[in-house]
Amino acid sequence: MDRKEADKERRRIKSTEPMRDLMLKYYTEAKAAEGTEKLIAWITSGAPVEPLICFDVIPVYPENHGAMCGAAKMNVELCEVAEAQGFSRDLCSYARGDIGSALTKGGPIGGLPRPDFLVCCNNICNTVFKWYEELSRFFGVPLFIYDTPFVRGELPQHIADYSLRQLEEYIGFLEMTTGKHYDEARFLDVAAKSFYSTELWREILECNEHKPAPMTCFDAFILMAPIVTLRGTQEVVDFYQGLLEEMKSRVEQGIGILPSEKHRLLWDNIPIWYEMRNLGRIFMELETCLVADTYTSAWTYEEVDMEKPMASMANKYAEVYLNINLERMADKQAALAERFQVDGMVLHSNRSCKPYSLGQYDLAREFTRRTGLPTLIIEADHTDSRWFNRAETENRIRDFVETLLA
Repeated sequence: MDRKEADKERRRIKSTEPMRDLMLKYYTEAKAAEGTEKLIAWITSGAPVEPLICFDVIPVYPENHGAMCGAAKMNVELCEVAEAQGFSRDLCSYARGDIGSALTKGGPIGGLPRPDFLVCCNNICNTVFKWYEELSRFFGVPLFIYDTPFVRGELPQHIADYSLRQLEEYIGFLEMTTGKHYDEARFLDVAAKSFYSTELWREILECNEHKPAPMTCFDAFILMAPIVTLRGTQEVVDFYQGLLEEMKSRVEQGIGILPSEKHRLLWDNIPIWYEMRNLGRIFMELETCLVADTYTSAWTYEEVDMEKPMASMANKYAEVYLNINLERMADKQAALAERFQVDGMVLHSNRSCKPYSLGQYDLAREFTRRTGLPTLIIEADHTDSRWFNRAETENRIRDFVETLLA
């Protein structure tokens, strides 16, 4: 092995392999459960997964599958299947790709296993309502809608109370659907593991406060899969304990993910899944590390009261990043910029995700006003590459980074 290859191996994040093994095992078991007595629920990424784990139901995430299809450059053909059935090209590409996959069993893993029921939470967007209603009709299965009112300013008590009732109704729905009784001891155990794993994930992300950063947000986009899908399980706790140890070791040894780090940036919005590798290459060439983002930190829970785990859980799901107003979003962006000592922010204006993208120009101006740092807005779609211009985006990124040199 020559020096260049040895240095590349030294910088490689070793925990990526066990993460892939964990997710492969998860998808294999989910696919094998189809048609058995083991129940499968399709669930939105912002919905509480812990009750499903508590009731021994396998959670399956169409959005995660959409990210896989996007990264494999297979989602456009699935979107076209949905569009041929009359679904608008202006709909979220996760939704279109998922509907196309349901119709064709397409995608890198041959489609998702058939659900026994569906769980939809509107804390990420309202598209999920109609998307999951369509899935409910297509599969002929029950749908539970977990409603979270939009939060302006600090969480008011009436919304906290309402969110707790929603969680209680959700558990009642699971009792009726699964035929099992709620086991409080089991729920407390799952909640404790969930809160602990999100704390581990927060500590992992915070390792990027160090210079040089031990990973980029592109790595975090991949390594977040277990915290989204299986939080509340011991396997996830074990994985993130190992990843945190690796990140701390890299910090102690001064191992940066990039050979040279001159600039540090903040990323806003969902990744451009089909372009991750190329974007990572460009930023590496420019000696620029994306050290933090507003996306992966959505699965970090702080100030949890384990004396009231259900109420704490309900509050956290009500206050996710996409369910708060622009002022609070601006607060978070400015706080991330200060904590991670960034030189600017890149905002992905995502055609597919209206709640994440509407208001970005206001947020960009407010970010510069508060921090004095520049911003770059690039236009794309998280899984539909028909809306992406690679050459234009590359040129704009290079021009932006050049301004950081001044």
